[in-house]
Amino acid sequence: MNRVVHFEIYASDPEKLIAFYTAVFGWEIKKWENPAGDYWFVMTGPQGSTEGGISGGLMRRKGTAPQGGEPVNSFVCTIGVSNVDEYIQKALDAGGTVASPKVAIPGMAWLAYLKDTDGNIFGIFEENKNAK
Repeated sequence: MNRVVHFEIYASDPEKLIAFYTAVFGWEIKKWENPAGDYWFVMTGPQGSTEGGISGGLMRRKGTAPQGGEPVNSFVCTIGVSNVDEYIQKALDAGGTVASPKVAIPGMAWLAYLKDTDGNIFGIFEENKNAK
């Protein structure tokens, strides 16, 4: 099968978005100096980790940021977390907002959709067989 191997986050203010994702998820984000323009590597886990997941990049947005109220019109990355409520609060504390409140996927998980400080939507997913 073909699997997703990389993601990218687009930012009007890269430094602000780097601070957001570092504060909420503890990701390591490092600038890559290259002639093509500003680009930052996003490491979602330690180098050489055998834990599932992918890492990605962050780059300067080339157009306007979402203004709010638009339907989802792109891929949405969902991040596994230990506690959805805790991570909703972390995102709010870091300047994010709730796009869609926490819901149960009965017998499987809790799920919520949030927006980062640039209006990008992402999901958070807590495995929990007691969710209902």
